Amino acid sequence: MSRLNLYQTPEHDCPYLPDKQAITQFIDPDKIPTVEIYSYLSSKGFRRSGEHLYRPACATCKSCISIRLPLDHIALTKSQKRILKQASLLNFNHLDAYDSDEHFELYQRYINARHKGGDMYPATRELFRGFLLSNWANTQFMEIRDGSQLVACAVYDRLLNGLSAVYCYFDPDYSHLSPGKLAILKQMQFAKDNLIQYLYLGYQIDDCIKMNYKNKYRPVEEFINMQWRRID
Repeated sequence: MSRLNLYQTPEHDCPYLPDKQAITQFIDPDKIPTVEIYSYLSSKGFRRSGEHLYRPACATCKSCISIRLPLDHIALTKSQKRILKQASLLNFNHLDAYDSDEHFELYQRYINARHKGGDMYPATRELFRGFLLSNWANTQFMEIRDGSQLVACAVYDRLLNGLSAVYCYFDPDYSHLSPGKLAILKQMQFAKDNLIQYLYLGYQIDDCIKMNYKNKYRPVEEFINMQWRRID
């Protein structure tokens, strides 16, 4: 790790908070990471996007707080239990991530319905591959199927001591089942059943509606001042 070079971008428009400028720190793009490096950097607040590992490094704004769920004790709310019960007839399959027409078509439908006008719109096969898949990150799919129909997919990376939730896309017609929340709950269960210590959820941003849900789970740990702080 002492030989791992870090770089910073110039200031750029923040993708989460309007009228804010952001700086992103990332590891040497010419270095191919390993799962060991990825696991270590995840414990220091880094995330993966495509083949790159990054974290916010803004000088004055500290709104992006890395979140992980310790899975030694899962405390579900009534609402979360209800979500699991509603999905009792669905099938959940964990397998190596792969590129297919079926997955891209679902991803495309989700992006076009939920993120029109965002930086991921319009959805293309190239963006799908470049954002979600990786040659080194041990990327997995948790497919959610209604019978044989693919209705949602949670993309995650298998770390040495945890799972890193990357993204979730789903059929908008199944929104009544809260598939985004369901994906987190089922990843929590899968990790706990497999004696995996943490589920990393990315960044909690209180002032961003799309990014302010991740500390609703208990227990939760927040990465602040280079230390993890547990909230029960």
